[in-house]
Amino acid sequence: MFEPKTDKIQKIATKFPQRIKELEKIFDEHTAIYIDFANIIPRQDKLKRRIDIKRLKQFLDSFTKIKKITFYYWTLEGDQHSEELIQTVKDLYYKLVTKPVKIMKKSIDVSSIEKSNPSILNNFIRKSLLDEMSIANIEYLNNILEWLNNKWVYFIEDRKCNFDVEMWIDMLLDLRDGQIEKFVIRSGDSDFNTAVDQISKVNKQVYIFSVPGRVSSELNNSQAKIYDIKKIRNFICWNRNIQPWILE
Repeated sequence: MFEPKTDKIQKIATKFPQRIKELEKIFDEHTAIYIDFANIIPRQDKLKRRIDIKRLKQFLDSFTKIKKITFYYWTLEGDQHSEELIQTVKDLYYKLVTKPVKIMKKSIDVSSIEKSNPSILNNFIRKSLLDEMSIANIEYLNNILEWLNNKWVYFIEDRKCNFDVEMWIDMLLDLRDGQIEKFVIRSGDSDFNTAVDQISKVNKQVYIFSVPGRVSSELNNSQAKIYDIKKIRNFICWNRNIQPWILE
């Protein structure tokens, strides 16, 4: 059942009743939602749409059968944005799962190698792709790295914090407890394929909320159902990222 938590959600719902009907069918039994926000952050700028986590929580809370919303996000000590977002998540009463982000320094120093040598590029580009590149391609990329070296840039920081294992475990624990009938994952990574199979075997339903073109082939071919997250952007994105006439 849909019971809008705010007047704004009610107003938008009257303009998009079909979206509410679709979601009421998905959330018609006890549902748990798992949001891999650490994976969403890098993609928001590319899609030019940013999720408002307060509006997201209010919207999901409007569906009475949603019993659990878990938010996965990394902690970067001393980083104001990270610390503020973590506090906001807590204030909104999401279930929060967090851990420190790993910061790895990777060398881009090409001063001691031949321009045709891909050894530094191997740190950033998959071997299968490098194997398809010509010598000219490799030399071109190494020239870019040399240009950075000339600006005294010899290392870049690579931040990594993956929550696939934590999400996978939480889903299977919820499956074991037997209180959840529908499992909704906000991610499209292939790492969840095993969890989807395990859940589907006991006749529970799994939904992937993602941009369809960004869902792995493994999940596309699994028992999970794909729901296009763009359909609900007017409910969950910042005001400047939704269609202007919505708020008129």
